[in-house]
Amino acid sequence: MKIKNKDNYVILADEYDDINDFVSFLEYQIPVKFKGQNVVLNLLDYKALTLDQLIMFMKVNTKHRATKQSFVIVTNTVNPDEIPVELVVVPTLQEGEDVVEMEEIERDLGF
Repeated sequence: MKIKNKDNYVILADEYDDINDFVSFLEYQIPVKFKGQNVVLNLLDYKALTLDQLIMFMKVNTKHRATKQSFVIVTNTVNPDEIPVELVVVPTLQEGEDVVEMEEIERDLGF
């Protein structure tokens, strides 16, 4: 896994090009190593990511968001109209950073 630490979040990306293994790995790693951190998941290297593959991240998304931390997925291969509202998916890393910042402000204001 590729890890890039930023001021108020961490960017995680797969280095093995195996979405199934990556999802399983994250389900274990995120609650242990990234507890208390905002996570931006960079899936831009998956050029043919499908909606079904994206939905596999639902479990880790739900668990991480329950800790009051951001979980943002970055991909531009899935039609935004088909993505479940429970997942926060944006097409660029910059937009991922923007979402984390907005969610931090909302949490600071008590939303």
